[in-house]
Amino acid sequence: MPKSLIASAQWSLLLSRLRALAPEAFDSQGRVLNLVAREWGNPGHGKPYLSPVDGSQLGLLPMIDLPTATHAVAAAAAEAREWARVSLDTRKARVSTCLEMLRENHELLALLLTWEIGKPVPQSRVSVERCITGVKWYVENIDSMMKGRKPLGLISNIASWNYPMSVLMHAALVQALAGNAVIAKSPTDGGLLALTLAMSFARRCGLPMSLVSGSGGKLSEALVRDPHIACLSFVGGKATGRDIAASLYDRKKRYMLEMEGVNTYGIWRFSDWNQLARQLKKGFEYGKQRCTAYPRFVVERGLVPRFLEMYLPVLTSLKVGHPLLGETRAEPPSVDFGPLINSGKVEELHAMMSEAEAKGAIPLYKGRLEPGLFLPDQDVSAYLGPCAFLHVPRNCRLYHNEPFGPVDSIVVVDTEEELITEMNVSNGALVASLACDEPETARRIASELRAFKVGLNTTRSRGDREESFGGIGQSWQGCFVGGAYLVQAVTEGPPGERLFGNFPDYTLLPEKR
Repeated sequence: MPKSLIASAQWSLLLSRLRALAPEAFDSQGRVLNLVAREWGNPGHGKPYLSPVDGSQLGLLPMIDLPTATHAVAAAAAEAREWARVSLDTRKARVSTCLEMLRENHELLALLLTWEIGKPVPQSRVSVERCITGVKWYVENIDSMMKGRKPLGLISNIASWNYPMSVLMHAALVQALAGNAVIAKSPTDGGLLALTLAMSFARRCGLPMSLVSGSGGKLSEALVRDPHIACLSFVGGKATGRDIAASLYDRKKRYMLEMEGVNTYGIWRFSDWNQLARQLKKGFEYGKQRCTAYPRFVVERGLVPRFLEMYLPVLTSLKVGHPLLGETRAEPPSVDFGPLINSGKVEELHAMMSEAEAKGAIPLYKGRLEPGLFLPDQDVSAYLGPCAFLHVPRNCRLYHNEPFGPVDSIVVVDTEEELITEMNVSNGALVASLACDEPETARRIASELRAFKVGLNTTRSRGDREESFGGIGQSWQGCFVGGAYLVQAVTEGPPGERLFGNFPDYTLLPEKR
């Protein structure tokens, strides 16, 4: 049957609903505005904003300049002083009202996310749900977390495009719940409109939120180094994160810098291949554009035949296509992942793979796009099927860098020492996992892995509610987050308090991770 866009996901319909719900966030020409000094205004310099789904233009990013961002920070800092005097009960009531508004518009937010960042609709729904239920958990538990603590002031948020709701908006609402004012930068590559709607609800509920768009490099003087900023929450690449960290070390400013690392899955003395196959298939959700994706598998040499017997059918089973096409025009299709964030990312991965092949890597699999999963003559430049390589040389970017896409590397080892060395290739990671039938052996190897979370015969994720999150080595700098640690990171406790985190002069890890 010929496929067409599901009726409820037509972009013109979604945009019309968005403007009707948040008319204050658009000017008379229909341009998105920035949220500065408690008001929506200033369309800035419009930069075309494209959907990775089909390359169509969704609107214009309202890019502001440094003076405007500096004004926004100063105004938000003044609001922080007022908000700190608002009672916790009032803060809880206002955040709860905002959550109700998000819940009422759950499906619209999910469809906006799909158009903006290419995430399949079921996964977009999960992202919105995790934001709502995660913040609700904090509302229910914040009283005990705030005992003996007071807010820091203004929290600046610079986050990547892959989780606008379940990471950025979630963090912003918890920061405000803890008594802080919040300023956030819209990710340049995706999430602008979903965040605009969510922030409009927050502002109407009386929450001290500001939202700006612009170049990270141009605005960093205001959003990172301005003295009004009491704390910085950053999610992004290692190179940018290192520069930010260097600029913060000599300042009395709180920070949480989540950066990339190569998350690795080791396979050693293992036999439950069906269970591992289910984990690996699920791991391709959103094209592995997640900070907790596993792009590297380190396999005991004697297990390579069984591993490939399990692994290659997983790759061939993956469906990659337009995330909003349907045969009934009612429900979205069942695809494992849609596009990557843009065509530039696809080109970057092709360059990394070409370099690896030229230097001797063996291509095990290169997925092809099936025409039946796309519209005729559709722009598919942001799509890439799953790929896998064996024996990637050490002098390749694919060996040392996180691809942040559906490209896997397989490394073969003979000893436990080699296994541990290859799993620790990036000098620190957010997560790692080990598939092993021998509990004692697994625990011994896990104790030597440089990852914040280590899974035994299971994958690990960022987690929700009370689960902590952080990174080891270069994958994380500053305070850890998750559960009570997120509240501690954005509040001030007793004098001399040592927060859990990874700092220049110490690392303090939670007992339970």
